[in-house]
Amino acid sequence: MTSLPEWMVLPPSGLSAADYEALPEDVCRRMEIVGGAVLVTPTPHRAHQTVVRRLGTLLESACAAGWEAATSIDLRLRDVPLLNRRPDVVVYDAALPDDHVLRPQHCLLVVEVMSPGSVTADQTDKPAEYSAAGIRHFWRFESDADDERLTVFRYRLDPTTRGYVSAGADTGKGHRPAAAHRRLHRPALRRARPHMSRPRSRAGDEWVRPPTAR
Repeated sequence: MTSLPEWMVLPPSGLSAADYEALPEDVCRRMEIVGGAVLVTPTPHRAHQTVVRRLGTLLESACAAGWEAATSIDLRLRDVPLLNRRPDVVVYDAALPDDHVLRPQHCLLVVEVMSPGSVTADQTDKPAEYSAAGIRHFWRFESDADDERLTVFRYRLDPTTRGYVSAGADTGKGHRPAAAHRRLHRPALRRARPHMSRPRSRAGDEWVRPPTAR
């Protein structure tokens, strides 16, 4: 009988932060940790990756000085029991050193692009975790069954309830996800300037502009 890899044999209390940080980077890239338990994430489809890549590029170009956007990076929501997610896109404080753990207080916005296998996590679990951690803005992108329209649901944190409330929803009609994102580069759409404090970029569409940092 073949033994399990050492990193898959969890202690009774679950995987700790130190255990996780000792894992190879290519292993961490394929998992999230919820309550110390390992969740192995399947490889996303090409359409999903196209949306994530283009959205990350758009948000990066729209960020004001002091903010950066990154895709599929570790976000440490809690140390004990360990809660570690890998949002599709994060807008975060650019002053954070590369070797420091990304935590909620560093984040302005987290984005999830929903896949068929992530419906419960993206609609229920992750928004609850992100809001409880105090992250100010959350976006979720969803495509319909035929991938013909792409909708972004935008949420902002209510500081009283520490839950998300709707900040609007917008749909790109008649386009597959990749084509819907190509629309964002049309000059006619650049009139709606993105903003994060004071923007430095002309790029963006009204329905994918970063939220204000204020």
